[in-house]
Amino acid sequence: MDLFFENTTAQGLLSVGVLAVSIFLAVIFFLITRFVSRRLGSGRAHLLAATVVRSISLQGALFFVVSGILISFALLPNVDTKELEHEVQQIGTIALLIIGARVLTNVFSVSISWYVANVAPRTTSRFDDTILPIIRRFLSVAIYLIGGLIILDMLGISISPLLGGLGITGLAVALALQPTLSNFFSGAYVLSEGMISVGDYIELQGGPAGYVVDIGWRSTRIRTWLNNYVLIPNSKMSDTIITNYSGPDPRINTIVTCGVSYDCNLEEVNRIALEVAENVVEGSDFAVKTEKPWFGYENFNDSNVDFWIYIQAKDRIGSFMLTSDLIKKLHQRFIDEGIEINYPIRKIISGDLNSAKSNNSSTTAQESN
Repeated sequence: MDLFFENTTAQGLLSVGVLAVSIFLAVIFFLITRFVSRRLGSGRAHLLAATVVRSISLQGALFFVVSGILISFALLPNVDTKELEHEVQQIGTIALLIIGARVLTNVFSVSISWYVANVAPRTTSRFDDTILPIIRRFLSVAIYLIGGLIILDMLGISISPLLGGLGITGLAVALALQPTLSNFFSGAYVLSEGMISVGDYIELQGGPAGYVVDIGWRSTRIRTWLNNYVLIPNSKMSDTIITNYSGPDPRINTIVTCGVSYDCNLEEVNRIALEVAENVVEGSDFAVKTEKPWFGYENFNDSNVDFWIYIQAKDRIGSFMLTSDLIKKLHQRFIDEGIEINYPIRKIISGDLNSAKSNNSSTTAQESN
């Protein structure tokens, strides 16, 4: 047996045989993984597994081929030069690292893409829809970057200065992109909270109000009543108070306040106001029919006795329409019933205040005499 392996021809044949076997195994692996992926892909329950298996079929076949080339080269006769053998091993190891990095990026990429396409649309939050594609790109870059650093280290290139330079460069880039990074993390916070969604009607404290059109990783876009887009940085969204009129339920409570004269019969005002409100609710498509109107007196004002009427609208737009209808019909009914809503009453004193005081004093002195 030792004589057989010492024979140059036998070693050459063995090397060729190993290479042929590795190519055969690569083809078999490729065909099997493709067959398995098709079988798994026939049902939705194993769709993710089918996608992952399909993504690694080509890289797995290349792994067998590269491994076979390395082994067959080691078995070649007359390959005694250590330097040449070391270089070939380095090339083969680099090739295997590239294949491994490609496998990892494929697995992460197809897994995240499958989640975004199949699971994310069924979730209430848009955090996964927006952030996961960014994470997918970041992971791909990170894997290739780590693989590149390992390859440089294998080639004898010191990566310590490179890591130091990357650290300083990263710090400078982070400082330069501070507003962008602030908006990015604020966008992640807004999306993860799930308090606002596309289609909600929101209002920012001291800011614009409108329907949410898009929530991006940098900014949020809303459409106002004037049918204009307003772009709001996510850093502003996370720092301000937001009122979401679409949550937790699109129905919105509407309160109309008014006042009547002190001479009015308050019981009669109560009855008439509720009657008008009930008619408005019954005749409006914007009102919630199951919620009855409420009425209550609030306080004694300077000119009137103030009261409020509570009704419920189906949504924010409906609240505007309901409020308008209730004010118009209530005003007309008060006119018909002779119920007075007083204007603010003020006492106005004209002329010189000092002369008025002196005239009052003279009149008082004359009356005493």
